[in-house]
Amino acid sequence: MKIIAGNSNRPLAEAISAYLDVSLTGVSIRRFSDMEIFVELLDNIRGEDVFIIQSTSYPANDHLMELLVCLDALKRASARRITAVIPYYGYARQDRKTGPRTPISAKLVADIVTTAGANRVLTMDLHAGQIQGFFDIPTDNLFAAPVFVEDIKEQFNGDDLVIVSPDVGGVVRARIIARRLDADLAIIDKRRERAGESEVMNIIGDIENRRCILVDDIVDSAGTLCNAAVALMDRGAVSVHAYVSHGVLSGGAVGRIAASPIEQMVITDSITATEAVRVSSRIRQLTVAPLLGEAIRRISEESSVSSLFD
Repeated sequence: MKIIAGNSNRPLAEAISAYLDVSLTGVSIRRFSDMEIFVELLDNIRGEDVFIIQSTSYPANDHLMELLVCLDALKRASARRITAVIPYYGYARQDRKTGPRTPISAKLVADIVTTAGANRVLTMDLHAGQIQGFFDIPTDNLFAAPVFVEDIKEQFNGDDLVIVSPDVGGVVRARIIARRLDADLAIIDKRRERAGESEVMNIIGDIENRRCILVDDIVDSAGTLCNAAVALMDRGAVSVHAYVSHGVLSGGAVGRIAASPIEQMVITDSITATEAVRVSSRIRQLTVAPLLGEAIRRISEESSVSSLFD
């Protein structure tokens, strides 16, 4: 097994390497004066089972192009099998046509990753599960739920907990966590007027005098979660916490969270934390390195990945 780290999330790659007790393979990734990306593999990887770890987070286009060039370099260096480990799959929110003459960019990215040389993809908490079908190669979609469940059990006494989905689309994700915790489930029905803005319309479920835990896959501007937290508190919730798989947290998201009723937001390290996230007292990060590392081990050994979640 060979593990290669891109530049998008070096700390996570190093943590996965430490978990597997496999040193990172040497690679030089640099840019020409016009910002073209150049990749040079420093070790022989002919006939090897290679895993390239690269989230396509901000700057998404740079990190995506870096992944593609790395894949091409690995293919031309005669790697036996190349697995693209993409903890955060960018462009996943563009998984369908939202109007006339608009792209399905999640499918486009899947096509170019495959064309560049990936034989397999390993990712985590895709925005929409059907994105797995956009790839014509085996795709494993891991879930952060076990990591979240373990942390929730450590942080909270199970009494009066309600797991809340901030929209109808996230009900399955919230239900999985609620079932593992033997907790109740609530759903927020909202209407989105325009991209990046949402209006809470109704809360389905009993949340009065209960501790609410919002569960989502991506937090970007944080508008949806903050509006949801306000609505929950207005309807009588005792407290609101949030667990989110991918902390994009663009623009003024960190400040918006600090000004909201959310007591604490927990995110994973699928995306490298910015300085604003690191210093925030309202945001805490959990590592998914053991989860990804174990999945990588099982793929390399040709054993079951799905049994991780049994």
